[in-house]
Amino acid sequence: MSSEAPAALRITQAEVAALPDGQPITRWTFGAPGGVTAEVLSLGARLEALHAPDRDGQRANVVLGGGDVAELLDAAAYFGATVGRYANRVAGGLLPLDGTVHRLATQDTGHTLHGGPDGYATRQWEGEAVREEHRVGVRLRLHSPDGDQGFPGALTAEVGYLLDADGELTIEYRATTDAPTVVNLTNHAYFNLAGEGNGTVLDHLLRVDASGYLPVGDDLIPLGPVEPVDGTPFDLRTARALGERFALRHPQLGPAGSGYDHNWVLDGTGLRTAAVLTDPASGRRLECRTTEPGLQVYTGNLFDGSVTGRSGRPYRAYAGIALETQHFPDSPNRPDYPSTVLRPGEEYRSTTVYRFTAGR
Repeated sequence: MSSEAPAALRITQAEVAALPDGQPITRWTFGAPGGVTAEVLSLGARLEALHAPDRDGQRANVVLGGGDVAELLDAAAYFGATVGRYANRVAGGLLPLDGTVHRLATQDTGHTLHGGPDGYATRQWEGEAVREEHRVGVRLRLHSPDGDQGFPGALTAEVGYLLDADGELTIEYRATTDAPTVVNLTNHAYFNLAGEGNGTVLDHLLRVDASGYLPVGDDLIPLGPVEPVDGTPFDLRTARALGERFALRHPQLGPAGSGYDHNWVLDGTGLRTAAVLTDPASGRRLECRTTEPGLQVYTGNLFDGSVTGRSGRPYRAYAGIALETQHFPDSPNRPDYPSTVLRPGEEYRSTTVYRFTAGR
């Protein structure tokens, strides 16, 4: 049996831009012509674009992204990127581990977000094309030295983007370390199933298979224990329109700027459905499956037009929604949350699958 991807699946590679220091940025474009295709950049191991057909077969890019390199190094740094070493927030930049408190690099908030001000999103990753029996894509690697942004231990991280002919994009994460550390990697793509730059996601329907969530303070750090979603705008066990949820009065919709920037505690274990996002107008549907215990949903509440996408349109509030599969925010300071500790001799492994379909 051939180990090569089917002929319908293609991949190309090209240098598309350069960093200020002259390093070339590589783009891999892969998928099935006429079906779902993805574009991944070496800068930030970033899902730059993803083209998917609607119910009538019309394709559109459904992933938000910066219009140029300057934006990808600044206001759009997280758009589509692989973020780490620790996705989400670590309160006060304080990381207690094995009796020692490590002081991490922090942003202006005083907390560490997505690995610190110089996290993995703006790093150059080394990548190579991958062709498997039924999938095609790219695997990218990054070496993060001991003390990088204050994190202990040298970490070798790998992320693979693999797309099949049925429109299923699998993201596989791996990492090893030479000293005890914490690891929490995720992809930070913003989706708009109506098409990038085409209005807001307020009419999108979202289902999240979670009975609990983590309320947050004004600084978006979790307040403590898991709370039930029952009777709150966070009950998405049945698909709901985002705009309808945000119209409900609830104090937890305020800290994120009138919307979601919260972690849902997913039901079940193993690779299972976490969320389903649907755009009724186009018929596009995104099913997200993951091995992770949590799903951070951010609805772009604070977008202010400072990022202009490939469409040439500025992104304003609710221009996209991020479905970030991950461990819980601030887990290093919360012994009651699932552990994110990785030790020498162990391998960090995480899988997330985005499946794109369209229907009536």
